[in-house]
Amino acid sequence: MSETLANRIAAALERPVDAAVAAYARRLGEEAGAQAVLFYGSNLRTGSLDGVLDFYVLLPGDQREAIWPRVSYREWDHAGVRLRAKIATLSLQQFAQAANGGSRDTTIWARFVQPSALVWSAHDEARSQVLAALGAAAITAAQLAAAVGPSRGTAEDFWRALFRATYQAEFRVEKPGRENAILEVNAAHFDGLLPLAWEAGGITFACHDGLYEPDLPAAERARVLQWWRRRARLGKPLNLLRLAKATTTFDGAADYAAWKLQRHTGITLEVTPFRARHPLLAAPGALFELWRKRRAQR
Repeated sequence: MSETLANRIAAALERPVDAAVAAYARRLGEEAGAQAVLFYGSNLRTGSLDGVLDFYVLLPGDQREAIWPRVSYREWDHAGVRLRAKIATLSLQQFAQAANGGSRDTTIWARFVQPSALVWSAHDEARSQVLAALGAAAITAAQLAAAVGPSRGTAEDFWRALFRATYQAEFRVEKPGRENAILEVNAAHFDGLLPLAWEAGGITFACHDGLYEPDLPAAERARVLQWWRRRARLGKPLNLLRLAKATTTFDGAADYAAWKLQRHTGITLEVTPFRARHPLLAAPGALFELWRKRRAQR
């Protein structure tokens, strides 16, 4: 990674966050014996504590689970405010490998070329490793953008092409034009990032009147596209595996579902100890209770 790109990413990682978010990140990191905690998502951009805060908790050592990350949901009352968080956990080593395109994953580098903040780290070495991983994510994403994007276009044209490709490869529902929304709300973050990432990744380019033209030889473009096709084919099956795993390993799933239900319908379902321990087994009873309460609303 070039010094210019490293400095830019380091500055972005230091963006200010609410003190409550920093306290939550420290709590999560210290309890897990983690190396670092990243904060991302819409709440990072807005500064709001409403809704669900999104964290990545990065652990030391080898990756322990073949299907990662492990996802959980937690609530914590801090300074009179109830904070809700969705927490993805994996090893820092696996995170770095995925960020540089070395795994079959399609999510890490596409997610973390977008804004994030390093709100807690165990030590300077961990911070340096996270910085290197995020630099690798930017280079990986920019390389694919050059291959799937137009032969000549604005930086936004290349980023749009990248996000369209990754959304198509993943098993999730996104509204048409989602890539435009990402670029619009994060315009300052993406401004000037593409040429820096290309330079760091060894891709030369011309730029005239705001239009970029990457010099990607045919053989190199073919190599990148082959790399991408292998991952795109596995994108949806891998997402399905992660969803299937989450049905049995999503810690706090019942609390998360109850909160979502209350937020969207105004209906409150009690999370009993049985529902917390066995959300799938408890689902029929919870659905019946929901049906009765919805009838009572009418």
